[in-house]
Amino acid sequence: MPVEINIKNIPTGYQSFISNGRHAVLGDEPKNAKGTDLGFSPVEFLLAGISMCKVATIRNVARRKGWEIGNVDANLTQVVTRGKGGALTTRVESAIFIEGDITEEQRAKLIKEADNCYVTRMVRGDWEFPESIVLDSIPERVEAV
Repeated sequence: MPVEINIKNIPTGYQSFISNGRHAVLGDEPKNAKGTDLGFSPVEFLLAGISMCKVATIRNVARRKGWEIGNVDANLTQVVTRGKGGALTTRVESAIFIEGDITEEQRAKLIKEADNCYVTRMVRGDWEFPESIVLDSIPERVEAV
């Protein structure tokens, strides 16, 4: 099923109202990038999506297996390096804490599943970015954000 995001960027900093039609969040850039730092940056949204998928995968697998776990906390960091020809390489590291009375084998299984979650597999896969189309007017759905 396709996922659709609508965004309205206003002239203040880089503030962008982002909606999926049911929920809305504010995106921005940090002050050192001339933003107002009132919302996540684009990279932070990307890392948030990956980390949300990882912890949700852990919760899902634990529920299916009947393993009792409490909170699941994750910390993700990313570092981008520029290689030959200007190509970018991004390294994402994650550390995950799983609260609960589970064995080390169960914990390792949950971490392995998290590292192969849907969003991580999607990001590792092939992406296509056709050129954006030019709109002649603002669609209603973007105004509703």
